Parts: sequence; structure tokens; C-alpha cells
Amino acid sequence: MNHRIEKAFAKAKAEGRGAFVAYLTMGFPSVEASERAADEAIANGADVLELGVPFSDPFADGGVIRSAAYAALEQGVRLSDVMAMAGRIRAKHPETGLVLFSYYNPVFSMGLDAFAAAVAQAGIDAVLVVDLPLEEREELLASLRPHGVGLVPLVAPNTPIDRVRASGEGVGDAFLYVITVKGTTGARTELPVDLADRLEAIRQVSPLPVAAGFGISTRAQADEVSRHADGFVVGSALVRRVAEGRTPCLD
Repeated sequence: MNHRIEKAFAKAKAEGRGAFVAYLTMGFPSVEASERAADEAIANGADVLELGVPFSDPFADGGVIRSAAYAALEQGVRLSDVMAMAGRIRAKHPETGLVLFSYYNPVFSMGLDAFAAAVAQAGIDAVLVVDLPLEEREELLASLRPHGVGLVPLVAPNTPIDRVRASGEGVGDAFLYVITVKGTTGARTELPVDLADRLEAIRQVSPLPVAAGFGISTRAQADEVSRHADGFVVGSALVRRVAEGRTPCLD
């Protein structure tokens, strides 16, 4: 195992900053443009890249990512295409952590063993499956483990602390993705006032590095979150910049 994600968070910590986890919808606005955006995000400081698989019912995502997913699907971009893109990105960026971000239906439809083998072949370090609950993830983990691929758990704002602890156990090279706000993804002007206390409590019990996401859109917000977490996730703000033809980076 390469443990690229673990190394990315350790490097950020040694440098006195939070690890920057960047989400992009792959295939948007085109396959070529999304690969360029991945290169640009890494050049602009992304430590870990989440490669979003377009899905027809992205219920956890807000308008920006939802629109990007639909546009990619209209061009025929599917899971196999994202795997191919991941392989090309890995070849150019051998040290960057790569996470495949998907809903469960495309994963299950491919077949769990075939999916795990393809993910490993593409050089992906971990998988994040939005709609896969703690109680139902062992079957996927059983397929991923032999290939050294991790699974990134999602923790909701109302997840009890004992469940937080359990979510981070036995998932391999990964981080704990803590959702900062109730609702769907999307940039916010303000984050919850109790977020700092929540993140500090989670860090006390998490066996994994903690990264906070949903709503973070500015460097100031990222810096504030990083005082209480090991990293931060930015998605909608970057996808919006890509849609506008701009570089996916933090202002």
C-alpha cells in the first residue's frame, strides 16, 4: 500500500496547515477539461483529489454539482470513463491522494470485486460512497481490502460520537469526512457556530484524520476549519470555477 492519503495529511500537519481535499465532477465540462482542472487543482495546492462520478440522482449534492453531473452524463461519461481519467491523472501525479467519489448504484452494477480491481488498477487510493451506511459497508470493504484500497466514511452533523468512532475503524488508508451542515453540498457564506466544538470532539475519538466539508468556499473558511480539523474539503466552489472557465482554487 502507498498510504498516499495518510502521507498527505501528515505532510500538511508538518507544515502547520490543513490538508486541502479538492472535489471535481469528472467529465465536466468535458473529459479533457476536467483532467486539466485536476492538474490545475493539484498545482494550486490540492493534497487529495476527489474524482466525482456523474450520477443521475445525486441527492446529496446541491445545484452546482448536480448540474455538472447531468452535463457529464449527457456527454456519455460513466464510471469506466472516470476510472480511465483517474489512471491518466495518477500517471502524472504519482504522490497525490486520489479518492473516487460515487453513489452506490454504479459501484454495485459493476460488481464489487470487478470494481475493486479496476479502482486499484487506476491508482485510486480510496473510495467514498455517499449512500453506503456503516451497517452495509462490509461487503464492499471485503472487496477493497485485498487491493489495498481504503474507504472514506461520511459523518453527518447529527451522528452520535460512538458511531463516529466506529465509522473510522477498519477502513484502510482514508480520512473521516465530516459534513459541516445539514442539507446538500454547496457554498455557504457562514458555517455553523458550533462546528469548532463538534470537530474537536470528533478528533478526540477518530482513528483517522478528520476533514470537514460541505459549505467551504473561501480560504478564510478553510483556515478557520483547519484550526479544529486535519483538513478541509472544497467542492461546489471549485466546480463553479470550472464552469466559469476559471482555475479551480481557493480565493
